[in-house]
Amino acid sequence: MASGFKRVDEDRERGLDHGAWVPLMLMYPEADIPVCQLSVQSKRDGNYHYNLGKALAPLKDEGVLIMGSGSATHNLRALRMVDGIVPWALEFDTWLKDALLQGRYEDVNCYQEKAPHAKMAHPWPDHFYPLHVAMGAAGENAKAKLIHHSWQLGSLSYASYQFNSAS
Repeated sequence: MASGFKRVDEDRERGLDHGAWVPLMLMYPEADIPVCQLSVQSKRDGNYHYNLGKALAPLKDEGVLIMGSGSATHNLRALRMVDGIVPWALEFDTWLKDALLQGRYEDVNCYQEKAPHAKMAHPWPDHFYPLHVAMGAAGENAKAKLIHHSWQLGSLSYASYQFNSAS
């Protein structure tokens, strides 16, 4: 609330979404860590989620891992069994990589206006906003690093980034 967010609602009945449990089961197969999942707000924008990450940033000092799980491109209706990568997906993915590695986080926050093929790459933002939360939690001077990159079905990019706080 001190960061300007009006309230937080807790749902103790809902289980973890696949975006949380899939990476966590690979990272922590014994499932022996506490997990708190954050829901994205699809009707909000990238700046809202970036600021949400900034509000969560102090938790890092308490040993909390803040992770965003989604997809660099996520248009399930465009998936095809093709050789290679469709041009619109490659252009968006390349734009995202360049923006992140160059520290252009404000451009990423405004991706719908700045990125090529933004609506095609993300018809709905729910698989992209976790990136904004992670960016915000890392801090505006954090450095992004590409730690994994692969493709599936012609247009689904699994580009993964790590953010390191600037020294």
